[in-house]
Amino acid sequence: MLCRRFLLSLVVALSLSTLASANSATVNMTFLYPGSNVSGGYYTYPYYFSINGGRATPMMCDSFSNHISAGESWSAHVSGLLSGAGLFGKNIMDYKAAGIIFLGVMNGTISAQTGNWAVWNLFTKGITTNAAVLALDSNALLLAQHAPASEFKGLALYTPVGATPGHGPQEFIGYRGTAMSAPEPGSLMLLSTGLIGIAGLVRRKLRRA
Repeated sequence: MLCRRFLLSLVVALSLSTLASANSATVNMTFLYPGSNVSGGYYTYPYYFSINGGRATPMMCDSFSNHISAGESWSAHVSGLLSGAGLFGKNIMDYKAAGIIFLGVMNGTISAQTGNWAVWNLFTKGITTNAAVLALDSNALLLAQHAPASEFKGLALYTPVGATPGHGPQEFIGYRGTAMSAPEPGSLMLLSTGLIGIAGLVRRKLRRA
């Protein structure tokens, strides 16, 4: 009887371990160079990386107070966007809003500069008073309340090992694997509809300003 219980416990432990390893991984990241988008004196999306020696892969930074230099390398945990395993793990709603904004930048609904500042401001509140950025954050957070987790499938966090907010390399949002692939159009129906509304609100805010 004890032997059976031991075997059952072992099978459960191995299953959990396999599931955990399937949902997370550790990679080596090398920062190659930033893109050409600059706003307020800071580079915004895209930042280009080599993952495990692979080809240049663009990602979006979410941690404004952490810093990196071209050529710098580090180990990073790769986990799902909503895993709770990032630098700001408890802020799942902020991560959902960041995912919505990231997808908006990917499909051209949101500019890279405004989108990246909005993501930074989600996790480092008060770094900007820009009306367009604040409006984008507000609306993305509203959308996040109703967006199912399935809408963020394939989005990943690249979190530096040992880093904390303000210390160590930056955390990045991207896709799993070394190649960026566009999300399926069908899976973005809810998010795209909402983002069109966000874009309209941002334009109205700018006209009033």
